[in-house]
Amino acid sequence: MALAVVERLRFSYPGAARPAVDGVSLQIADGEHVALLGPSGGGKSTLLRALAGLVPHFHGGVFEGRVVVGGLDTRRARPAELAGTVASVFQDPEDQVVMTRVANEVAFGLENLGTPPDDIEARVAEALATVGAEHLAGRPVAELSGGELQRVCLASALALRPRLLLLDEPTSQLDPEAAEAFFDLVERLECAVVVSEQRPARPLAHCDRVVFVDGGRVLLDAPRAEALAWLAANRPLYLPHGPDVVCRVDAVGFAYGERRVLDGVSLELRRGEIVALTGPNGSGKTTLAKIAAGLLEPDKGAVERGRAAYLSQDPGRYVVAERAEEEVALAADSARARASLARVGLAEHAERHPRDLSSGERERLALAAVLVTEPALLVLDEPTRGVDPERKAELARLLRADAPRRATLVVTHDLPWAAEVADRLVSLDAVREGVVA
Repeated sequence: MALAVVERLRFSYPGAARPAVDGVSLQIADGEHVALLGPSGGGKSTLLRALAGLVPHFHGGVFEGRVVVGGLDTRRARPAELAGTVASVFQDPEDQVVMTRVANEVAFGLENLGTPPDDIEARVAEALATVGAEHLAGRPVAELSGGELQRVCLASALALRPRLLLLDEPTSQLDPEAAEAFFDLVERLECAVVVSEQRPARPLAHCDRVVFVDGGRVLLDAPRAEALAWLAANRPLYLPHGPDVVCRVDAVGFAYGERRVLDGVSLELRRGEIVALTGPNGSGKTTLAKIAAGLLEPDKGAVERGRAAYLSQDPGRYVVAERAEEEVALAADSARARASLARVGLAEHAERHPRDLSSGERERLALAAVLVTEPALLVLDEPTRGVDPERKAELARLLRADAPRRATLVVTHDLPWAAEVADRLVSLDAVREGVVA
């Protein structure tokens, strides 16, 4: 008998115009590792919440069909009753923690399940050791990095010894090396795992099966080998290898008068990836970005690129039109302009004067104005400078959701944000005059 069964699941959030999940049926076996892929807003997170019982009990809305996990029908069993069977790790670990000390946080779920006190300490130690975080046991939660906090949340889930582990964007705050280590760890777990990721390379490398969801419907449910063939034919941008090179900068040099800024610098940018370009002030980051975008010509070396768009620092200062839609329509027709405004959450502001928008809205307007050109390469120069944490997170979500459409190069000093959003960090070192991936 399957560990989890989803039958004709249809769910709409309160007030939503269409279902988030529409007629989904699937089964999950004990010990099976499933990669749940699909575009942002396609229904992945809702499906995970349904398996955890959060849909419909926590979110409300209209629920049709049936979800049974470990023999419990989620229409009748509330999330607390599923806690010994299902555990979840979400995208934002800060939203999950409730205790101030790491060991207490990992123990919290066990205490709620009524685990004998003599067993709790051993299971907390075991869970922290499993994720390589035993040294964090006595640390205050508030002092942890994003990556450390993500490991603690995973330990809290594993301490429950669930039969089904649900991971929703679990490496969103981890650097590439830590993300690889995270999935190596998950691959060794004996419980069933369903992982939703916007960066598909790692879950595809570690899964038994792939489910692809778009528009609330399952388009693919197949073993890994068969799924890779389907992705190659239907969604090639989700494959871990082989995306086309959108921009190739080969041994370029550039000087401002007598001052040489770049010398022998090379960089490749591939469709589907976000690359963060970092380095000290004066190392040539903006110069290299402008060369990649075609705004500067190098004095030596060569550049190959597709259509590029460049978003300067503080782009909201440069709007020129009288209406938001008109600003975006400078590079496209009205229909495409409205669609681009909708993609950045400004559909309701199409008729407003750009100067009446908030600074954050003006920056999104400027982004819509370059995205409407459908560039193969998007270059952003210090997009988080002077930006509050909520707008940073919003920009990260937008860039990740749109990543398969293009290559994205982000010049930034904001290393924590870069680690969250980028697939690759490249450091431009003025001393060594080169790019190091």
